[in-house]
Amino acid sequence: MYGMPDEIKVEADGALRIITLNRPDDLNAVNDNLHVGLAKIWEALNEDVGARAAVITGAGRAFSAGGDFYYLDELRNDEALRQKTIKHGRDLVIGMVRCRIPVVAAVNGPAVGLGCSLAALSDVVYIAETAFFADPHVSIGLVAADGGPLVWGSQISLLQAKEFALTGVRIKAQRAVELGLANHVVEDPVAEAIACAKKLLELPQQAVEATKRLMNIQLEKSVMASLDYANLAEYVSFGTPEFNKIVDGLIAKST
Repeated sequence: MYGMPDEIKVEADGALRIITLNRPDDLNAVNDNLHVGLAKIWEALNEDVGARAAVITGAGRAFSAGGDFYYLDELRNDEALRQKTIKHGRDLVIGMVRCRIPVVAAVNGPAVGLGCSLAALSDVVYIAETAFFADPHVSIGLVAADGGPLVWGSQISLLQAKEFALTGVRIKAQRAVELGLANHVVEDPVAEAIACAKKLLELPQQAVEATKRLMNIQLEKSVMASLDYANLAEYVSFGTPEFNKIVDGLIAKST
């Protein structure tokens, strides 16, 4: 559906669209195809007149394990791919902020790096008891232009957001709810997210969409205030000696 790559599965259930990150054998780690799809899907949803709500989740045991190590290796060695990826990261963030319909996240497992941002930019978040958030961008020498730190500062204590962003520490499910990074800890986040989305489908469409928009205007202002800087800073960080050394180590461990 929507001409998405195999790495993203989109299913229609009436007016509900169920989006599944579909690299289960790799814990839905982000590669180029998945990143491209995530950059484009939000406008596709906006243009789908039959769509009134969406659920986003991950196939298998994870929501998303963050950036695929081999994708990171490609990015540091391919200038054109790096430029495209930075642009698509920007498109992804703006696309989610401006998405017409409510998006309910079913965080079924670890949500790392970009996975944090996908949840933070959703409208309602259900998280499994064993799931967690973590953004290790800094730990591997990168700036999180499309990760949790871009959004967390406008959602939780700035002090807490800085600690999580700088250290990459895991935020367990119950702690995430206490902080306001998720709404509910549940046994089956996919079933709960679908039930929530279907309740939203029963509400007046214009009221739902306009209310989401008026609340996201403030989020958009916050994101746009730092997005250009974040994109440039992440682009630069792909070329640093620290990043290259860390990626060399990650690749060596995975082979």
